[in-house]
Amino acid sequence: MIYLIIAIIAVLIYFYGTRNFSYWNKRGVKHDDPIPVFGNNFRQFFQMISITDIVAEQYQKYPDEKVVGFYRANEPRLILRDPELIKKVLVTDFPYFYSRGLNPHKDVIEPMLKNLFFADGDLWKLLRQRITPAFTSSKLKAMFPLIVERTQKLQQIAATAASLQEEVDIRDLMARYTTDFIGACGFGIEADALNDEDSTFRRLGKRVFTVTKRDAFIVLVKLIMPKLFKNLPFLDPDIEKNSVALVKSIMEQRNYKPCGRNDFIDLLLELKEKGKIIGESIENRKSDGTPLAAELELDDLLMTAQVLVFFVAGFETSSSATSYTLNQIAFHPEVQKKCQDEIDTVLKKYDNKLCYDAVKEMQYLDMTFKEGMRLFPSLGFLIRKSEKQYTFEDIGLTIDAGIPIMIPLQALHNDEKYFENPEQFMPERFHPKNADDLKKHVYLPFGVGPRACIGERLGHMQSLAGIAAILHKFSVAPSKNSLKRPIHDPSSIIVQSIQGGLPLMLYARNS
Repeated sequence: MIYLIIAIIAVLIYFYGTRNFSYWNKRGVKHDDPIPVFGNNFRQFFQMISITDIVAEQYQKYPDEKVVGFYRANEPRLILRDPELIKKVLVTDFPYFYSRGLNPHKDVIEPMLKNLFFADGDLWKLLRQRITPAFTSSKLKAMFPLIVERTQKLQQIAATAASLQEEVDIRDLMARYTTDFIGACGFGIEADALNDEDSTFRRLGKRVFTVTKRDAFIVLVKLIMPKLFKNLPFLDPDIEKNSVALVKSIMEQRNYKPCGRNDFIDLLLELKEKGKIIGESIENRKSDGTPLAAELELDDLLMTAQVLVFFVAGFETSSSATSYTLNQIAFHPEVQKKCQDEIDTVLKKYDNKLCYDAVKEMQYLDMTFKEGMRLFPSLGFLIRKSEKQYTFEDIGLTIDAGIPIMIPLQALHNDEKYFENPEQFMPERFHPKNADDLKKHVYLPFGVGPRACIGERLGHMQSLAGIAAILHKFSVAPSKNSLKRPIHDPSSIIVQSIQGGLPLMLYARNS
């Protein structure tokens, strides 16, 4: 009898785990054969390869297709290979694809995931329209002195490492720099992550981007059975607990009122003082097609969610991009010399001090950073979800509402169809005179369209300042453990990371 029960359960699991596997066959979309329950994503679920690299594999496997089918567990997804189709999803037909669809359940969403990055629909739209003013050029210029203070501390730590003539994990060093900066401009506090490895911010950042076996298991079960496990939290409960406690303590210090620091928490407190956020709905419309009104009340948990994503997104993406770029610079001394010559020349005009205007003048450094993000974009893919049935008229393909769309940045950025000799590190390809040669809707490290990265300019300036601070005082070179093409961390999910860090040597430059 027991064997019969086991057999029945096995059959039920098989049919449940394969129920959607005819989706792409019916639509004539090429794809690899899926495995029951796991789809095409078996290796990623067991942390053998990152989702970015799996999607890149599918992109490369079907070079003559404009789209490729994919199954993440039992969920059909569509990988776009064609820039025109990408433009339609991200820009032209955005009203069909305004959701990222990262939350496995539409209605039951844990508090810390109600943030600007994960949120969809009216929640996203209202948050976006009110938070955008925090990232204007004038606000960026006003907070640049905070960046300068952190670059000075960065140089002090680097000087110690250079004097010991020991290799330094540049990935860890730049993560401390970005964590320190975000602590200051986001929360108005001294995170001191550059000096204290065990600081609250540093531990929080590490935990969020350390994908444990527990995290991988929860992702799997929530994806396979979202309704059954809708109340199972994706984030480690300690992340929410520590974030709430940190933000609450800062707000209490300020008596829950803006204090003129012009940081991110001040902005949120200002928004809360204004009362409900009211705007046009992106989800619901009247019978005549005009949007209904939507409103949102900012409470402490919702504010904490925005603070957490501001910290996490800014710290991980910038530190990943800057450290990978420095790693490439170390292996290309001719690029390093051009960067250093430009940095020296520009800073002489500003009394050898970093400032907003000086960094804006560093054109070659900017080209170099963009090339680093081409080779290794922090977000290896973009994702959108169809809100309504949609037809890609160019290829005669109709998809249903709820189908996730994946845009494989890592693969696109390294496709010889768009970038000559894509494996080579060539900053010159980003010279302004070559701008017309760069394919639009292919190079997208910050995304594009209404859901493009809201902090692009802040992240870009912070990153350039950090790289400039290092190269002005030091030269970077490979150590015995350095790799020109570092190994991607197979456990990474949304943001790419490197396995084993990025060891380099730092050498003090002559005055």
